[in-house]
Amino acid sequence: MSKPSIPQGTRDFSAIEVRKRQYLLGIFRKYFELYGFQPLETPAMENLQTLMGKYGEEGDRLIFKILNNGLHEKKDKEALRQSWETLLTRPASQTSITERALRYDLTIPFARYVATYHQQLPMPFRRYQMQPVWRADRPQRGRYREFWQCDCDVVGSTSLLNEAELIAIYRSVFAALQIPEITIKINSRKLLLALAEASGHPEKLTDITVAIDKTDKIGWEGVAKELNEKGISEAAQTLIGQITQLKGAPETVLDALQNLLGERAGAGIAEIRETLRYHEALALPEWTSKLEIDLSLARGLNYYTGIILEVTTGAVKMGSIGGGGRYDDLTGLFGVKGLSGVGISFGVDRIYDVMEELSLFPETLTGAAEALVANFGGEDEWYALSVLRALRQQGISAEIFPEKAKLDKQFKYADKKGIGFVVIAGEQERLVGRVAVKNLATGEQQSGVQVEALGKVLGREG
Repeated sequence: MSKPSIPQGTRDFSAIEVRKRQYLLGIFRKYFELYGFQPLETPAMENLQTLMGKYGEEGDRLIFKILNNGLHEKKDKEALRQSWETLLTRPASQTSITERALRYDLTIPFARYVATYHQQLPMPFRRYQMQPVWRADRPQRGRYREFWQCDCDVVGSTSLLNEAELIAIYRSVFAALQIPEITIKINSRKLLLALAEASGHPEKLTDITVAIDKTDKIGWEGVAKELNEKGISEAAQTLIGQITQLKGAPETVLDALQNLLGERAGAGIAEIRETLRYHEALALPEWTSKLEIDLSLARGLNYYTGIILEVTTGAVKMGSIGGGGRYDDLTGLFGVKGLSGVGISFGVDRIYDVMEELSLFPETLTGAAEALVANFGGEDEWYALSVLRALRQQGISAEIFPEKAKLDKQFKYADKKGIGFVVIAGEQERLVGRVAVKNLATGEQQSGVQVEALGKVLGREG
């Protein structure tokens, strides 16, 4: 019999790993709700037509499609064969083969939800959503086929105050997590369009944005090579390189951009300036992250229309750990026009990996019971159960060893689980109505402890 395994790009999570993720989700939830956002959940799968065509050609290829039921039954085999061939050669929807898919992200399902219920929702509608998503990507460090996303969106408002607040959420969350060297990058799709127009290739906006978005991975030489392969002229490449490599304080970069692109860049520059003014009014002293303009930032998803954002950390070699932007009229894809939206996403799994590598998780996240009540069997077991009940009544998480065993075995069990104390309730203790408590970290043992005082002995007040 072969050894059982799990699909490539997925992972099992132990109790401590789940608790660490819950810690992250708790921090996210705290700040989402502090800023007035409410929770939402959508199904793990959507109708395929809901997802296809929303992420660009590359994104569409990464959608996990779900086979229809009943394909084993007698049907028109030739028609099914042709459908299979079509499905395997391009990201097409073949309803005879597949009509549903696992969600690729949380934004499109959110847009579908808003389009469905917009008449009942308060506008602007502010929601956060924390659920797993699936992508048929090539697994590698920091990139999985099943992973969590945490999104925070506002729909039904065009005010750039929303962008400023979302940036503030990023900075508040990463300050609370104490992740060092955080940089929040900002750009505008309107500036990218102005760049494509100034380069003389407005029709190749997608080719240009897909290429320059890889700057951090392949460097400018790699980007220039890709632009050349897409038919972008050398003069255009020079301009694109000059602009996308502008660095410095936000106003310095915007002034240089104004000089290079002129009026074409007016709308995008004004957008960023207003967003930064709003954001300055929200600034908190505990923020340690940097905010910079990065004109190579493109974020390949087709639905972004305005401000775009991305978060990185220089403390660990890792891709982006967050990103988002403005997606005007996204709900128009589902027949509801005129609803502008903006949102951000946290890459939970990548943030987890960063926290783990930097040892930033609190040591108190073991999640183990605080105390193990030893079991000596017979009448002592019944006394131990009364002690267990008293511990739980005092709000102390506790468990009992489920069967009579040597005390050394029970100590080893508690130590392996990370339980800090063993409460000894044997015959000697039962006869006087007391217990003994051993601290496994220090090896100290205290005898004659009143059951009512266990909370104090274990470092709790009751």
